[in-house]
Amino acid sequence: MKKICFLPVVLLLTGLLCGCTGQQQNDPSPQENDHAMEEGTETPKYDHLTVYSPLPESETLLYCSAFRKDTGITVDCIHLPAGEMTARLEQERDNPQASVLLGGSADNYIQLREAGLLEAYQSPELTDVPEAYQDEQGGWNPIYIGTLCFDWFARTGTPMPTCWDDLLSPALAGQIVMATPKSSGTSYTTLATLVQMRGEDKAWEYLQKLDQNVGLYTRSGVEPAERVKNGEYAVGIVFSHDAFRAALDGYPIEVRSPADGTGYEIGACALVRGAPEQERENARTFIDWLTSSRGEECYIEAKSCRLPANSTARAADGLPPLDEVKLITYDLEWAGENRTRLISYFDTHIYSARTLA
Repeated sequence: MKKICFLPVVLLLTGLLCGCTGQQQNDPSPQENDHAMEEGTETPKYDHLTVYSPLPESETLLYCSAFRKDTGITVDCIHLPAGEMTARLEQERDNPQASVLLGGSADNYIQLREAGLLEAYQSPELTDVPEAYQDEQGGWNPIYIGTLCFDWFARTGTPMPTCWDDLLSPALAGQIVMATPKSSGTSYTTLATLVQMRGEDKAWEYLQKLDQNVGLYTRSGVEPAERVKNGEYAVGIVFSHDAFRAALDGYPIEVRSPADGTGYEIGACALVRGAPEQERENARTFIDWLTSSRGEECYIEAKSCRLPANSTARAADGLPPLDEVKLITYDLEWAGENRTRLISYFDTHIYSARTLA
């Protein structure tokens, strides 16, 4: 099994951490720049593309709008939490309805790759992406990096957690919000991180205790950040890009990476095997665009606070250096291969009495 060690790559990335929508009738220009279609550029013979994505609609609207401006191709994006995106692709195995998967942690893509649901494709733009981020089997393409963290609402009067065990404090009873790993890639990364840090037995013991403090499990990994920034809950377990976006927007929250170590995601995109024939060329064009510095610099305007995987892409200002985060040696391949088993155990032994928000 390949282990992706994040820390050596950090030394290569001195930048900072720094995110397509439904059918778009009026194409809002994300920025006036030199990337618009040049006069005389030939419109593709088929000018649509269907995408599944767990990313926030506010982000994908900007990305897909910029892509349309550059290429003339309109992207119809269906938004699903990462786990539901994976489940839908499995259900549509014999008749795929989308051509590209956009965003979400690579462990979802590993599961889909192993199930034969992805079409191998590697963008030529990956020459500018560190090898440690890449899929050596060629099933998916890396587009951003995100680390797990806690976001804390400063006005609740509760203690600010600085490590994983701090989340077990009685003072946080009912005050924690996180997603369920059954539908959320963020939460599955949390689950896989704890298992890799503590071993399975101790991780399950920890999660049983943590459950006593969880006031709400959400469907999507983005929603905990929304709930915390509005003061509904004191602490959310989220990816750093979601927490920092709220902080930079002026909400009274503080962001902390666990001092005892944290996991991370490699956000990915990929082609769907057996996708509609008329969209194939557009799908490859879209992945090439997503993995380019042009595509990944759209994170800045989207205020997504994602760290571009492409080393030539600029990241947003105002965020802490990545080398300040204590990262574990997260085994991405193991996480992908054990995803179904771990989620099933969590759903049966921890979440069974809960109701999704």
